Amino acid sequence: MSAVSDRLPDFPWDKLEPYKATAAAHPDGIVDLSVGTPVDPVPELIQKALVAAADSPGYPTVWGTAELRDAITGWCARRLGARDLTHRNVLPIVGSKELVAWLPTQLGLGPGDKVAYPRLAYPTYEVGARLARAEHVTYDVETIASGDLDPSGVKLLWLNSPSNPTGRVLSKDELVRVVAWARAHGVLLVSDECYLELGWEADPVSVLHPDVCGGSYEGVVAVHSLSKRSNLAGYRAAFAAGDAAVLGDLLQIRKHGGMMTSAPTQAAAVAALGDDTHVGEQRERYAARRTALRDALVGHGFRIEHSEASLYLWATRDESCWDTVAHLASLGILVAPGDFYGEAGRDFVRVAMTATDERVAAAVSRLR
Repeated sequence: MSAVSDRLPDFPWDKLEPYKATAAAHPDGIVDLSVGTPVDPVPELIQKALVAAADSPGYPTVWGTAELRDAITGWCARRLGARDLTHRNVLPIVGSKELVAWLPTQLGLGPGDKVAYPRLAYPTYEVGARLARAEHVTYDVETIASGDLDPSGVKLLWLNSPSNPTGRVLSKDELVRVVAWARAHGVLLVSDECYLELGWEADPVSVLHPDVCGGSYEGVVAVHSLSKRSNLAGYRAAFAAGDAAVLGDLLQIRKHGGMMTSAPTQAAAVAALGDDTHVGEQRERYAARRTALRDALVGHGFRIEHSEASLYLWATRDESCWDTVAHLASLGILVAPGDFYGEAGRDFVRVAMTATDERVAAAVSRLR
């Protein structure tokens, strides 16, 4: 068996350690805007649901409780416009990153198969292909329909809207074209929509919306997470929805692998999916932080591109991303270099809005 270093790229975040040390040396402490991890409290109704289900001595089911499947289909109908999903069209997963990393393997992909993902993208799409020993290729949404992406060997196509890292939102027409391309070439399309409820200057649309998928879920799967909208990153609660045949096969594989969401987490997810009030409250927190950080960055000489949704600002001073990282670290602010997400991001940094109001205020003060 080959060494891990031969199969996987270096873990990118390790490269940030020297800059983190510089930022931490600031007299007022570090403002860490590099990782999009929630910092606000888990809503009380979700905590109560978790505690109420704490006496769970038996194994949970991989498919989840009927109540959880009802909550998922209900949320998809209410929020995505996918009103005819059944339990066969949904599958709980142990956090969305787990599925991104292991989906190519669970689909049985391997040498000779290709996994395609956007040119600027979350690194785990590539990691998933490498774990399966499949090839990985990148594409641009603007040109996919015109033949820019050779479909030969492509078995899995990842979409990501709103995008991590850029916050870009694909239009309904763009989504329709990509779905049509995937179906025409027999390629499974999986859309990572984890930031869909965090649109600021655009209203993100799911591939499961009937105007996009034509009322059929054949060859289409959407992935959603409760980490961002409900502050549940520590719970590992997410789900996939769409093509019943694909999800049915994954369910059988995941049963063999014991890939179960804990019973208390399932109960918490039911509570989270059934309540929209806490999502609105969290959106207001992020909106205020976004406005403050965006104004401060622009005033400091940055240009913001895309960023119409998600928890990030995609910012540039038209210089190497690492020069920008070093500059901000000298102010005690840590951000993520754009080349973590592909060579096309080499002149950008990703600035997360996931810091407390106090730390965001500190960053704003330093930038001014």
